[in-house]
Amino acid sequence: MQTLDHLIDIALEEDIGPGDITTDALIDPDLIGKGVVFARQDLVVAGLQVARRVFERVDPTLSVRFFCSEGKEIIAGDRVLAVEGPLAGMLTAERTALNFLQRLSGIATHVRRHVRLVEGKRARLVDTRKTTPGWRVLEKYAVRVGGAQNHRMGLFDGILIKDNHIAACGGIAAAVEKARQRAHHLVRIEVEVESIQEVQEALAAGVDVIMLDNMSLEQIQEAVARIAGRATVEISGGVRRDALPRLADTGVDLISVGALTHSAVSVDLSLEITAGTVV
Repeated sequence: MQTLDHLIDIALEEDIGPGDITTDALIDPDLIGKGVVFARQDLVVAGLQVARRVFERVDPTLSVRFFCSEGKEIIAGDRVLAVEGPLAGMLTAERTALNFLQRLSGIATHVRRHVRLVEGKRARLVDTRKTTPGWRVLEKYAVRVGGAQNHRMGLFDGILIKDNHIAACGGIAAAVEKARQRAHHLVRIEVEVESIQEVQEALAAGVDVIMLDNMSLEQIQEAVARIAGRATVEISGGVRRDALPRLADTGVDLISVGALTHSAVSVDLSLEITAGTVV
């Protein structure tokens, strides 16, 4: 909650600055109202609790209730949430709350479209670290809501030896050995490979996960056959949505897709407010 509040406070400071001069000029601080957020397109809902927290940070007396749950698929015109209380705080919080809700729901909606293409297949879709700076925890949460899974959260929770690491260490075997000397027994080691020869080197080094980077369909099929269950197999690099069914049919375990986050578009939501009475 502390991390979320920090991010929300940054967003509110960015939007409000020294004060909401429009609301301060026009809205009586004692005016009570109700607002309802509507979907203006079909979407998958994500970020309800984040939106609620935005309203609470602006005015703790605002009350938020939901008309749907996280991960729910709704259609244009459906109600998402209602907020009641002082109208001034509601108006001041409106844009920031919607920005969070639209972005996270946009990712969940985008991810759900990808996941549908591999339903019933062994392969699982995972995200990458290609996220908006500062938003990683939230965006990876939205990926899970959409039905995919998370790759490592950051550089701190998994060893992934990539091409530049390999070049700096003088080869896959040397890089893996160095990693093993520093990692504790619960950390898995993944190596990125770009050729069948490197697949063989990774297998010889006894790695846990082999990432096939930018390989052709034929190369992937050959690599899966050679690995034969001795390591988890991941595909990465330039994965297009329309290619997902074919890639999943190769027998790989994971397909990492940076586009799940970096190419998602925010959905369209609106808040309609009804002024109440002065109390």
